[in-house]
Amino acid sequence: MHTTKPLPQYLVQRFQGWKATTYTENESWYRRLADDGQHPRAMLITCCDSRVHATSMFGAEQGEFFLHRNIANLVPPYKPDGAQHGTSAAIEYAVTVLKVAHIIIMGHSNCGGVAGCLDMCAGRAPDLDKKESFVGRWMDILRPGYERIKDLPEEDQAIALEKEAVLVSLQNLKTFPFVADDVESGKISIHGLWHNIGEGAIEEFLFKEGKFCNI
Repeated sequence: MHTTKPLPQYLVQRFQGWKATTYTENESWYRRLADDGQHPRAMLITCCDSRVHATSMFGAEQGEFFLHRNIANLVPPYKPDGAQHGTSAAIEYAVTVLKVAHIIIMGHSNCGGVAGCLDMCAGRAPDLDKKESFVGRWMDILRPGYERIKDLPEEDQAIALEKEAVLVSLQNLKTFPFVADDVESGKISIHGLWHNIGEGAIEEFLFKEGKFCNI
């Protein structure tokens, strides 16, 4: 590991400020979390995008959310092939070990991953179509969603595909047997959200209405 370098000083200073204030004021709570383990009520699957600050929006404290982030907040289909699957492993752990009561998938506006998928599926991003593109092969998960929105006016396609990323993920989530069983028994509820970054708004997919509605 001879290529590592010291942490940037601004991050060191931020940590030291947190340790002197937030941690010191809540030390007993942090020690309790360490000793008692985590017992989150919900798993939250969001995008890696740095503008998506879900824990802040929901006022979550440490230990409240089991948080998983990936490109475009996608859930792949259940595929027990013996390969390495980070998102699937996180879902398995949340459901079978942590026994979360909710799984929330939250997409967002201006998603770069979704924009890349849109370009790739429309033939405008040949580099993403290459087999060695990790992003491209991950965004293949969203191709069924693209097929449903490709005939929309071009100016409407990006937002529509961002919401399809949530819907495709909800559909794939239910292919996991342990998720489907817990949903059927009422042990888990699943939720789909789309966050408008600029407006600070959240829309929730309502099954009965068949559309996303403001909350």
